Amino acid sequence: MGKRKYFFFDIDNTIAIGFPRVVPESTRRAIKALQDKGHYVSIATGRMHVMAKDFCKDLGINNMVTDGGNGLVVDGKVDIEPLDRDMVISIVDEFEEKNIPWSICLDDTRMWYTKDRTFPDAMEKILRLKSYMDTTIVENMNIRDYDTIYKGFAYLNLEEEARLEGLKNVTYTRYSDHYIIIEPDDKSKGIKKLMKIMDIKDEDIVVFGDNTNDIKMFRPEWTKIAMGNSVDSLKDLADFVTKDADDDGIEYACKHFGWID
Repeated sequence: MGKRKYFFFDIDNTIAIGFPRVVPESTRRAIKALQDKGHYVSIATGRMHVMAKDFCKDLGINNMVTDGGNGLVVDGKVDIEPLDRDMVISIVDEFEEKNIPWSICLDDTRMWYTKDRTFPDAMEKILRLKSYMDTTIVENMNIRDYDTIYKGFAYLNLEEEARLEGLKNVTYTRYSDHYIIIEPDDKSKGIKKLMKIMDIKDEDIVVFGDNTNDIKMFRPEWTKIAMGNSVDSLKDLADFVTKDADDDGIEYACKHFGWID
């Protein structure tokens, strides 16, 4: 093979498409071909580790940057930093003031905590999936009672988002017209940690993504591939814009650069 490369793939709408998520056969082929050629393949996702590990297991991927850059899994060892507590408290105060339904995750499990049924019922309606997360109702819930918070969710539309002043100081991603997820947005942080551990050079890093939470890992010194279905702000930073995720985009890019046959 040529020089070993270190690949970091976003999951949602990059590796996996549709809802519920499925991985196209061409993407499975491409990932296996990269691995067979001795390249290093990792996930770089905004998802919590618990929401990413089954995807990785299914694809035979053992390495992960998770939690929007705050989580790193190397050789099975999981290391996850929580969100900035003050940031979460300040925006939840505004959610409360404006009657916006919200929830939080307190650990690396499929459980969100919220004060009543408003938030989970709204999410269940749009996701049409009861299995997405489990719910714990905490009556008279006070955000200040929690020292460690790993994820936040808010059920709000685009108009409501524009009216929330506090969101300017919050890292979050919108995956739907109906809700946002408060999460770290610097996947490069996890990649840089791994680079230090494994002594990887900048020119050997390749990143694939599609959304605004991929922007900070689209660094000028790395090779950056935007999916055809990416937001324009990411395409503008890319070295190469491939086909859509559901049109063999990952395999197409890997062949274009000669990383696989």
